[in-house]
Amino acid sequence: MKRVAIVTGAGRGIGAAIAQALSAAGFVVARVSREPAAEAEGIPAGPGAYYSCDVADLSGHAALIERIAADLGEPDCLVNNAGITSRQRGDLLDLAPESFDDTLSVNLRAGFFLTQAFARRRLARAPGQPGSIVFIGSANAEIVGENRADYCISKAGVGMMAKLFAARLAAEGIAVFEVRPGVIRTAMTAPATEKYDALLAAGGIPMQRWGEPSDVGRTVAALVTGAIPYATGIHIDVGGGLQLHRV
Repeated sequence: MKRVAIVTGAGRGIGAAIAQALSAAGFVVARVSREPAAEAEGIPAGPGAYYSCDVADLSGHAALIERIAADLGEPDCLVNNAGITSRQRGDLLDLAPESFDDTLSVNLRAGFFLTQAFARRRLARAPGQPGSIVFIGSANAEIVGENRADYCISKAGVGMMAKLFAARLAAEGIAVFEVRPGVIRTAMTAPATEKYDALLAAGGIPMQRWGEPSDVGRTVAALVTGAIPYATGIHIDVGGGLQLHRV
């Protein structure tokens, strides 16, 4: 049976790797991202389509899902990967409302309402049929990053959001998970390469390497293909042990 997945923020980095992994797992992938298709990374080899769309614009959610359903078939998987880092890094006492609002708008608000639209459609069009939702959170849901308070707050919110949707949708056959990447080699982390190299050298990452976007992609594919059955509302850390507190 054809399976259709929506991956947001799929134009590059972790989102592109997730799209690749789901395509390899047999999904027809709807890649959604703000970037024009011409600027996107790594088009998956399998069937699918690219949709240039800003998910922070809530008014376009229903139309986006409708278009994907018409083009590719009814989606049964949603991966909320779209996210931004803080516009302004520094002392949290100096954090501007504009940076706070931008970060929460993309990282929290957009994911909540897109998931709401997806779940409503899934329950109306395919009641009782299995489905899956994955939220891409961050190690910063728990690990304090004082220079990007708004980002940390947004990712802590993602953790609770995943649990809330998991509780609401479990009886409907829709499993919900959260994946928390650690230090992953992407354009977002590139400006902090020196900092993270020093963290590695100091033993701050037990597995002693940078994470790659494919590490996250393969984890998401395992979750949505049912490799972890009889589970929902859990989070998985993909950070080489970064979350382990050692003394």
